[in-house]
Amino acid sequence: MLINKNITDFVATTASNEPVPGGGSIAALAGALSAALAEMVANLTIGKKKYVEVEEEMKSIVPALEEKRQQLIDLIDKDATSFDEVMKAFKLPKETDEEKTARTEAIQEGTKYAASIPLETARIAYSIMEYSTIVVEKGNANAVTDGAVSAMMARTAVLSALMNVKINLGSIDDEAFVANMTKEVNELEALAIEKEKEILSKVVL
Repeated sequence: MLINKNITDFVATTASNEPVPGGGSIAALAGALSAALAEMVANLTIGKKKYVEVEEEMKSIVPALEEKRQQLIDLIDKDATSFDEVMKAFKLPKETDEEKTARTEAIQEGTKYAASIPLETARIAYSIMEYSTIVVEKGNANAVTDGAVSAMMARTAVLSALMNVKINLGSIDDEAFVANMTKEVNELEALAIEKEKEILSKVVL
């Protein structure tokens, strides 16, 4: 499993000629780091007299960020294996018309699944930006840049994951599926870019 590698080995594997981890897994990692940074700022705020008024709010967001962090860590490996079904489908027999039809259907279903995983990453990563906003606005001022980096990493995770959705959509014949996914991709992309600008505008150094 990729998530059990140490940082040095993970980066080295990424740099190798192995197909995974690729951009989708890296997007999930960026999202997990985004959640971790927001969580860190919240933890650095809890217990400080200066921030007693927001302590309960900070305590309340930590479990949510822990959950999102773990979801994104899981998606590192999930993304790496999501294309396995497609590769298996390509190896199916194609001697008869029935076999060709079954093979094509399997490839299409596998590609739909491969597109759905990075979309899940993008959704979760975008949701973290609300927490980035909270820690930037109300968290420990000494860690405001960490909150800002949380927002930047979340935006990167969203846009990177959506790139992987788009490339898979190009191989899917189901027009309704592609249209629905494309609509959400475009919306998430615009929202993440705008949200990052909004959060960074509140960072005073």
